Amino acid sequence: MRAPPEAERRRMMYTWEELKQFVDHCGRCPLCRTRTHAVMGRGNLKAAVMFVAEAPGRQEDQQGIPFVGPAGHVFDQLLEAASMSREEIYITNIIKCNPPFNRDPSEEEKAACIDYLKYETLLIRPKIMVCLGRVAAQRIIRPDFRITREHGLWTERKSYQLTAVLHPSALLRDPSRIPEAKQDFLAIRRMADELADRPAPV
Repeated sequence: MRAPPEAERRRMMYTWEELKQFVDHCGRCPLCRTRTHAVMGRGNLKAAVMFVAEAPGRQEDQQGIPFVGPAGHVFDQLLEAASMSREEIYITNIIKCNPPFNRDPSEEEKAACIDYLKYETLLIRPKIMVCLGRVAAQRIIRPDFRITREHGLWTERKSYQLTAVLHPSALLRDPSRIPEAKQDFLAIRRMADELADRPAPV
């Protein structure tokens, strides 16, 4: 099963379940041969806040669920610190299959998979998109984005508010940065509250 080309994407709208079928049966790049499960995003399908990371890890690949395991636990702690929960946000990845050995996804892999993220964005219509980590920020915000210096800064594009935060896996490696990550999540909560009455992007 293959998603239609870009020209048709703007004329069509799929349900989340139909999109998941495309993702589950995707063969656009060689990662389809090494994955256990393709990992579709999860969460509130009417979320104002959409989190986007680069790719599923090994545990996500085994379970088919985004952000489980130690990094998922850190993510949940950051949400809780900002009075948010998975029930009110949506979380996904740029690519839907785990790159072997958890390496960064290649440009070819990201290009093959990016339409699925575009479909998800059209379905969810979030007001805020939060990039989790460097790879996502450099694909979505700006190719030379410096996550260690620019996390927490905001950019508006096509009626979306964009920001990036440190990836939970990076916080596992350097827990001293958790307090600043919590501040970034609190800022996301404040931005969501400010935008509560604004219509969702079309």
